[in-house]
Order: sequence, then structure tokens, then C-alpha cells
Amino acid sequence: MRPRALLGAATARLEAAGVPSPRHDAEELLAHVVGVARGRLFLLDEVGERELAAYDGLLERRALREPLQHLTGEAWFRHVRLEVGPGVFTPRPETELLAGWAIEQAPDGGVLVDLCTGSGAIAKAVADEAPDVEVHAVELDEAAHAYAARNLAGTGVDLRLGDAFTAFDDLLGGVDVVVCNPPYVPLEAWESVAPEARDHDPHLALFSGDDGLDAIRRLAVRAALLLRPGGVLGVEHADVQGEAVPAVLTATGRWSEVRDHTDLAGRARFTTARLAP
Repeated sequence: MRPRALLGAATARLEAAGVPSPRHDAEELLAHVVGVARGRLFLLDEVGERELAAYDGLLERRALREPLQHLTGEAWFRHVRLEVGPGVFTPRPETELLAGWAIEQAPDGGVLVDLCTGSGAIAKAVADEAPDVEVHAVELDEAAHAYAARNLAGTGVDLRLGDAFTAFDDLLGGVDVVVCNPPYVPLEAWESVAPEARDHDPHLALFSGDDGLDAIRRLAVRAALLLRPGGVLGVEHADVQGEAVPAVLTATGRWSEVRDHTDLAGRARFTTARLAP
């Protein structure tokens, strides 16, 4: 079957199923099946019967809203490839902005801690783009930690299994940057979460109390203990928490220069603050 016709039918199928990016996903899945880069699909003359059957199976799973990254087994985050799948939070493109902020803030020879590392996305990006920074990361969930261990192998990142809000007693008062993409979805928002996340991401990585701020409240306290005076914190949050998260930090009396940042779509996305002297 000709790739152009195949992709057209696949795109329509995914669109009818409510998949947010049907053409992109149809192309990514076909590229995965035939083993070429997505940008080289136009060079294909035909797709064989065996590949067609495999492609049809993946399309069916995507139409049921299984995450694209689970079907391909990988996700790209800034400039690094990550192994992902069931049991680990799939990194989102918007988190790349928080990682970029952390890379800019981390001084050469400084110390950065990535709390709630999940797949290791932020930690790996920092290690890749700021090789002179000492990077530490922690993940509570054993399945997610196993993914992070594979993704961070050979990077020099110190990865630990444990609670983000009690870890790194050995680093207290000596960290330059704390970065965190914590769970922040309110339990009451269950129905509004996209099926790809609600039904496939670990709930430990998504939900955080009735108002979604439980983890961020703990983070505000722990980060203040980890950072040196003048060190900085960056934390991702939901787009409706652009006022609530800065308020959590301000209420502790430990933070200055509290500022919220928007993503490329203009939505509130992450908050930064500096530990007061």
C-alpha cells in the first residue's frame, strides 16, 4: 500500500477517535513500524503486508488513547532520548521550559537536585547540556525508578530511590538549584485529565490532594533546607495554579523573587523563587 494513502486513512481514523495530534501520531507510528525517521517516510514506495498488520495494531491501540510514547517505547526531551512505557510518567514538551531554566541557573561546578525525577528527563537534560554541573535525582516509585536508572546510566547523575521530600540529607544547605515536576492535579479534576495521562500515567505522578498542592507544600519546605542561601527553586504546576503556587511559596516566609512563568502557549506553567538569606 502506498504510504500517502495509508497515512491519510490512519490520520482520519485517529482523528475520529479524538486523538489530539492525529497526523503526527500516524506518521510517528508508521516510521516506528518501518524503521525509518519520520522525515524519510516520503521516500517509501510501499508498505509490506507484515508492516501493515503491525501498523494496524498500533493504530488500534492509539485510537483507544494508549500514549504514543508507550507504543514506540521512547520519548524525546530537549536533546535526549528517554525510554518510557507503562509505569512511568511520560515527559511533556512543556516541561522542557523548566529544564531550560534549570540549565541556565546552574553554575559551572554547582549542585542541582531533581526531585520527583520520574523517567529522569530533567536530570538527563541537565547532564547533557551542563556537563560541569553535579546532578542528583530521586524517585519514589520503584517502576519509574527502574526507567530512570536505564535512562541515566552513564550520565554521571546520582540517582536514588526514595521520598523526594526527605531525600538528600547529605546535601542539606549545599544545593544551588532544586527543580521539580511534582504531582499537581487535584483529585476532583479526575474526569478532566486526558485519557492518555489518567489511564496510563502512574497516579502517584499525577494527583496531589484535594487542591493539587499537597506535594508543592512539602516541596516549599524541603527545598528551603536543601538550598544554600541565595539558591533557586523551579517547580512545574497546572495552568490554573499560576497564583496558587507562588502563594504557597510566599506564605512560608522563606522565599524571595517569587515569579511565575508561562509556556509557549501563554499558559501559566512553572514558578521560580530564590531562598532568602
